[in-house]
Amino acid sequence: MFREVTCFPGEGPVVNGAAKSAVVGGVFLAMVGGTSYGVYALVGDENGGGGSSGGAQTASEKGSGPVGEKEAAAAAKDFLAAWAEGDGRKAADLTNNAAAAQSALGDFTAKALVSKAVITPGPPTGTTVPFKVAAEITYEGVTKPLVYDSRLTVVRGLTSGKPLVDWKSSVIHPELGPSDTLRAGAPASPPVKAVDRNGEELTAEKYPSLRTVLAQLRETYGAKGGGKPGVELWIGPGDGNGAKRTLLTLVEGEPSTLKTYLDAKVQAAAEQAVAEYPEASVVAVKPSNGHILAIANHRADGYDAAMTGNRAPGSTMKVVTAAMLLDRGLVAADKPAECTKDVVWGGRTFHNLKNFELPGATFAKSFAQSCNTAFIKPIDDVRDDAALSKEAREVFGIGLDWKTGIKSTDGKVPTATGAEEAAAYIGQGRITMNPLNVASITATARTGVFRQPLLVSPDLDGRTVATAERRMKPAVQQQLVSMMRLTAAGGTGTRAMAPVGGDKGAKTGSAEVDGAGSPDSWFTGFSGDVAAAAMVEGGGHGGDAAGPIVASVLTSN
Repeated sequence: MFREVTCFPGEGPVVNGAAKSAVVGGVFLAMVGGTSYGVYALVGDENGGGGSSGGAQTASEKGSGPVGEKEAAAAAKDFLAAWAEGDGRKAADLTNNAAAAQSALGDFTAKALVSKAVITPGPPTGTTVPFKVAAEITYEGVTKPLVYDSRLTVVRGLTSGKPLVDWKSSVIHPELGPSDTLRAGAPASPPVKAVDRNGEELTAEKYPSLRTVLAQLRETYGAKGGGKPGVELWIGPGDGNGAKRTLLTLVEGEPSTLKTYLDAKVQAAAEQAVAEYPEASVVAVKPSNGHILAIANHRADGYDAAMTGNRAPGSTMKVVTAAMLLDRGLVAADKPAECTKDVVWGGRTFHNLKNFELPGATFAKSFAQSCNTAFIKPIDDVRDDAALSKEAREVFGIGLDWKTGIKSTDGKVPTATGAEEAAAYIGQGRITMNPLNVASITATARTGVFRQPLLVSPDLDGRTVATAERRMKPAVQQQLVSMMRLTAAGGTGTRAMAPVGGDKGAKTGSAEVDGAGSPDSWFTGFSGDVAAAAMVEGGGHGGDAAGPIVASVLTSN
């Protein structure tokens, strides 16, 4: 049993039992059986703590209505004290999910190997109480400190009426997801030293967006490189599909070197660019060989939307639609394409942005100005509901089960009819993509040949690389590239692409999302032998948010 130590002004530590006291960082700890737990300044009187002091309701008393700050402070005090005592059952009973809490609190010592911890709460803000954990992890005689901040929220028990800690795994550690676990020991996968295409080391400290990427590379290739595992504290994914994330290294392992196709210079530019916008993601690839040059995300949830997202791509999909229409001889870049304010298809009316129209415009101009109606009107002449799906798969490789070297999600272009088919032509409906998919689409348009994106060489594990059924017709590729060039030079992508020099092309997109106040911003472009695509959730029009991100990446090479 671990003991709580409470210090009062002018007094020494008060310790129940025959425990020996010690001072660590100014905080008294109770030493029992070689381990220690402590709670320091749990709740001060000025915060309404200390049981029922100042008329505050104790955590054990039943109440009704919203939880007050004094109740929250008292409930947090009781929970943290029980945790500090090492009484997982008692602490768990003070939460609204006792079974999950007891398991996690038990694992904190038994599986995360916490040998010492001081839990120091801060003043509550409403029903939220922050606290600091100063812990030590011990494994086979090796001890390392781990200090972090966490927080808990107090809610009213649905049946008991008591104030209870709203149990979440993040109470134990803020980086724990709903079903993640905290573990310590010798991991199965040895560490790897990942380097870019030029041999420069890639670290999560220097390139934060690569944290999950590097973890996946270690998980997949660590055992293949000949390295030796050390001793670590890590977060294990609850669903078993992700990669372990190392929080603390107790004993350094011997890493093997793993070469990636990333480019440190392009990666740095991508990291900096997405940091300017919330919920932003970008991927850059090399059209000549499909090598992935950069992957970056700036998201509150830590999700790798760049590689595994699945959102409607908006008008960036018109690159594929245009290729299909050109391929079938239904349009030509220099021939007129009717761009009216709106068009009705399948009983639904589709509009251009702000109902603009382009009388007498060519298809190239309609592409450059992102005219929706010019892309929907030819549907009747296509006479194949699966035409867009076929073009996406057979020419652009969308949906061919890409094996990039880490987890990635393939784009989806399902067969559609009626209004849903019209929506698909302009990147809405059931179509889903991520920046990786759209960057690859642009790379294919750039060269006329689909080359599956790769992060590491397939020779490392013998994985199969996807190949498209056919290459793009030269005449189609030439017209497609010319229209993307026009978009960058005199269309909707002009402002965003202004800083990009040399031979360049682009396509903008904005995708409406049900229930969202603003559309997702999409942008894709190429410059030389680099293609990139970015998405900013709720970012508005393509050139406003995603455009500058792509331009920054393209100018870095």
